[in-house]
Amino acid sequence: MITGHSPIARLGVQVATPLAIVVGVYLLFAGHNNPGGGFAAGLVFGAVISLRTVTGLQRPSYANELLAAGVLVVAAVALAPVLIGNSLLDQGIISVDLPFLGTVKSGSALPFDIGVTAIVIGLMLAVLDGLGAADLGDSTEVKLGEKRP
Repeated sequence: MITGHSPIARLGVQVATPLAIVVGVYLLFAGHNNPGGGFAAGLVFGAVISLRTVTGLQRPSYANELLAAGVLVVAAVALAPVLIGNSLLDQGIISVDLPFLGTVKSGSALPFDIGVTAIVIGLMLAVLDGLGAADLGDSTEVKLGEKRP
């Protein structure tokens, strides 16, 4: 595959990765007040993982752990209000006064979005693994009808 051998593609992905991660983190934290959120951040992180896979760069390989952690976080955040007598998925807001930042507010939507992000990233990794994408960056050529070594 040309992307596995192209130093320009590799360099482009290496340069774009930190910027995409910053954009994904912004989408994650701005999501419960502005457009964005866990799903949008997960898609940005998933795109980074996909590009790194295609160019043969290092990528995470723990899809099942991310899926399980994300589902547990989402379920815990969704069911926690029920335990104290509120409705399912009711949002709690915490306000903290910090010395240099002033008043910082956050709600239970943030951990929920983090769980959704973990689920989306885990699904992207599982799809890539299922399609055999780890071999995309491999430099060995395979002819039609042959199996990979």
